[in-house]
Amino acid sequence: MHLSGTVKKIWNTVTWFLVALVGILALLLVGARLVGLQVYTVLSGSMEPAYHTGSLIYVKETDPAHITEGQAITFMADEDTIVTHRVVEIVADEEDPGVIRFRTKGDANESEDGGLIHSSNVIGVPVFSIPYLGYVANYIQRPPGVYAAIACGAILLLLVFLPDLFGEGKRKKEGGAPPIGKV
Repeated sequence: MHLSGTVKKIWNTVTWFLVALVGILALLLVGARLVGLQVYTVLSGSMEPAYHTGSLIYVKETDPAHITEGQAITFMADEDTIVTHRVVEIVADEEDPGVIRFRTKGDANESEDGGLIHSSNVIGVPVFSIPYLGYVANYIQRPPGVYAAIACGAILLLLVFLPDLFGEGKRKKEGGAPPIGKV
């Protein structure tokens, strides 16, 4: 198999573009943790239009004392549920004035949330979001998405090295010496 110079350039460009795209996706999903951000997927429309369903939100840990009314916060609603809603009121604890609680409400919800959120349940504040990327993140976290991601990675590696494999075979048939730097 012989690839002309133009086809080989196009092949290389497309392949490296795909590799770069996967690298950027990996940075957005995993690399954010390296700079202290936690990543969550928006699963409901309670915060529309600020955070659309299927978005990824990037949350920065914040001291609850610095949270103000009108600010969106991400918090543990219970052991299994993480929620991002807007603070509508800050309430001092009746028994311990050093503790604050937050009354929250989703932007798209008619009424406020049922209970107050204890400051120890606050994870942080969202700093930015990326629409639709949450769908991708959710898909690749469970089968069959895990298998699809692994298969895509293997295909990308094959695409990157395929021209070299065919090029080496051709050089061996022609009896030519391998290029300098390759063994």
